[in-house]
Amino acid sequence: MFAIVDGGSTKCDWIILDNSGKTLFKTVTIGFNPNIIDAHLIPAEIKKNNQLYEEAENIDYLFFYGSGCGVAKNCLLVEHELKKIFTKAEISVKEDLTAAAYAAYVGKPAVICILGTGSNSCFFDGKTIRRDLPSLGFLIGDEGSGNALGKILLKNYFMKKFPEDLNREFEEAYNLNIENVISSMYHNPRANAYLADFSKFILERKQHPYLQHLVFEEIKNFLDYQVLPYEESKNCDINFIGSIAHYYEDILRAAAAEMHLKVGKVVQKPIESLAEYHIKYILPKLKDQSSNS
Repeated sequence: MFAIVDGGSTKCDWIILDNSGKTLFKTVTIGFNPNIIDAHLIPAEIKKNNQLYEEAENIDYLFFYGSGCGVAKNCLLVEHELKKIFTKAEISVKEDLTAAAYAAYVGKPAVICILGTGSNSCFFDGKTIRRDLPSLGFLIGDEGSGNALGKILLKNYFMKKFPEDLNREFEEAYNLNIENVISSMYHNPRANAYLADFSKFILERKQHPYLQHLVFEEIKNFLDYQVLPYEESKNCDINFIGSIAHYYEDILRAAAAEMHLKVGKVVQKPIESLAEYHIKYILPKLKDQSSNS
């Protein structure tokens, strides 16, 4: 059996395949970003998922692609904790950008972007993932993401930039005071998810001109910082993974067009496309290795 995991900061999507590539089941756990949660909590969280825990001993290969796994130390840490549950599995831990590259691949080179709770980008030619830019995290990076939208929404609210109608609706929806917000941002191990949650307010009112402009400018910010630095961006498709790209696809395409960029494939949840990539490109190699050993 094969387990494939798309591990975001907010949640992990799991898909379990049999040896022929048939889907046995799908499930969800909380996000396992080791920069945000204590990685030692991973085994306990998996145990809470009865279906996953019951099949753990039957998993032969586990492919985990996670946010926060862009450095070797974090990969080893997550792998060590996963091994406590999936004791018989050969485990591979790579960053979520690799999953995005695989899931958004359509057979030709492209700039691949993550635009969900966080944001990131790379260039993938079908063989090699090239990353020209670092991930600066949710404090000073993550342009265009859910938490970036949440931050600018909170800032504009408290700095009295909202039009009257939005100000009234925001107060009714959240009844916030600055003390609670500061505490939730600075004393919360999942502060990025806390901030991203406010982006729901925008989504529910995405036709409002003020919010449309806010999203448009923030997506342009993402394209400026995380796409334009790739020389190939002017001549190839820009493919996207993530909920923000999906829900604001019309604004994304308009912002890209203004900057003379071409948006290609947009995928909300990469787990299905990620599984398809593994079935087509990775599982056959594993079977060949097994038969030759």
